[in-house]
Amino acid sequence: MEQKYKMIALDLDGTLNNDAKEITPKTREALLKVQAQGVTVVLASGRQAPGLQREAEALDLAKHHGLLLSYNGGRIEDATTHEILFDKSLPNALAVRFLRHLEKFSVSPVVDNGKAILTTCAYNYKVQDESRNNNMAVEIVDNIADAVEAQGVSPAKILTAAQNETLVPLLPYIREGFTEEMDFVQSAPWFYEGTAKGVSKSESLRRVCERLGIAPAEVMAFGDAQNDMSMLDFAGYGVAMGNACEELKAMADEVTLSNNEDGIAVSLAKHFGV
Repeated sequence: MEQKYKMIALDLDGTLNNDAKEITPKTREALLKVQAQGVTVVLASGRQAPGLQREAEALDLAKHHGLLLSYNGGRIEDATTHEILFDKSLPNALAVRFLRHLEKFSVSPVVDNGKAILTTCAYNYKVQDESRNNNMAVEIVDNIADAVEAQGVSPAKILTAAQNETLVPLLPYIREGFTEEMDFVQSAPWFYEGTAKGVSKSESLRRVCERLGIAPAEVMAFGDAQNDMSMLDFAGYGVAMGNACEELKAMADEVTLSNNEDGIAVSLAKHFGV
């Protein structure tokens, strides 16, 4: 079978992982086989950088020269050499100003200093989930903005978390006054992510494709959420999971089975014969 695609870009949560946060044996086997054919696998996630390591190890990305795009594209790491190929963070002063702005709302900011998630309470909304998923400790502080300022942190992203019915009506107010300096995307019904201007999964994919001499038409991308839309738009062939949001399904070239039904493996079997 002719190998049309040289790169496969994968979102993690809701895409590569099933709802138990696991890569199923069938999906893992399929991805190991396509890598053996010389295809570059890229993990492209909104997760913090440490949160990609478990999946990278499961897929042997170090052996196959895979790439890790974390923080919605804010950082690119070579899985083999661990070289940071790109890193664009929010300036400290901007991060502090935005965190103080978030204090006006009944939301849970999630921000890390590279080693730990900074929070005023370990049980603030989604803090434990983010700590577990990203393999990061939790550091309790009196005030998040004060801690970011005092520690000189320039975070790759600031995550705003709240129940969907609380979060969605607040979105225009959360980004108000910051759209000239930051980009925003809703990555889950309960998450709204703020990054440095110009940061996206598609922009980071463009960078790695230029580095490797791979054309966008030779990229296949899988996703499930709104923050995957730019990635699927960039890729020559975009696949939405069966559990994806309707906006992503509408723009995708293919809708496969859900993340709980080995949707990636099913699609790869059609395109790569694995």
